[in-house]
Amino acid sequence: MTVAHTEIYSRETDIVLESCDGVKFCAHKSILAAASAFFEHMFTLPQPPGEKDRPKDRPVIPLSEDSATLGALLQFIYPEPDPEIETLDELNALLSSAAKYDFVGAIATLRKELVSPRFLAESPLRVYASASRFELDDEARVASRHTLSCQILDCPLSEDLKFISAYAYHRLLILHRTRAEAAQLLLKITDDVKCIQCCSLYHGNFVPPKWWSVFERYAREELATRPTTEVIFSLPFLARVARDCGCMRCSGSILDNHDFFANLKRRIDELPSTV
Repeated sequence: MTVAHTEIYSRETDIVLESCDGVKFCAHKSILAAASAFFEHMFTLPQPPGEKDRPKDRPVIPLSEDSATLGALLQFIYPEPDPEIETLDELNALLSSAAKYDFVGAIATLRKELVSPRFLAESPLRVYASASRFELDDEARVASRHTLSCQILDCPLSEDLKFISAYAYHRLLILHRTRAEAAQLLLKITDDVKCIQCCSLYHGNFVPPKWWSVFERYAREELATRPTTEVIFSLPFLARVARDCGCMRCSGSILDNHDFFANLKRRIDELPSTV
C-alpha cells in the first residue's frame, strides 16, 4: 500500500494521531469531525484536568492502527490522492478502521475497490467474506456471483472466513448447490439437433447424436462444482466433447447447432446467481 500522507506541522493543526508503531500524524479536529461521527463526538467530551492550561500543546490520541493504515486512512479525508491499495489484506485493514471510526466517505470508496475486477477475479470468496463481515449486502451479492466460477470447497483456507457467520457461508453453499441442480435439469436436447452420420442410422425414432451424451455427462460434472456457463460452452470444452464422442461428423453437428447452444446458455445464465 502506497501512503502519501504528509505530516504538516502548522498553526492550523490542533490534534495529533499516534499509530501503534509510534508514528505521529498532525491533523485538524474540524476535518476529522466533518468526516467522522466518532471523532465529532469525541471532541465534544470534557477535556482531561489540566488540558486547558496547555493551549499550545496538541493533544495526542493513541490509536491501534499501524502507520501505514492510519496514513492511508487520512488520505481519504484530506485533499490528497487516494492511497494505492495492492492487496485485500490492506483493504480489509482500511475497511475495519474506516468502519470503527465511521469515516463514511472512506467506506464508500473502499466498497467500490472491494468489488473491483482484479479482486473479484483473484479471490471472489475472500471478497464475499469481507463484504459479509462488514455487512455490505450489495457487494456480497456481486461477489457471490463471481464465486460460481470457482470450486469454493477447494479454495485455500483464508483468515477472512474467521470473521463471517456460518449463516453467510451456508447461504453461499446453498446458492452453488441449487444453481447446479437447476442448471443440470436444463440439459435437454431438442428433436431438431442431429448428426448426419450417427443419427442417420436410426429411422422413425429420434436418437440424439453421440456428442450429446458426452456433452451432457461432462457438463453435469462441471456444473456440479462450478455452476456457470463459462466452461461448458467454451471451444476447448466442445472440442473435447467432439474428440471423445467417437463420431467423425459430430464436430460439424456441434458447429451447426450453435443456436441450440446459445439458447441453452441463455437459459442457464438466467438462473438466480446471487445470495
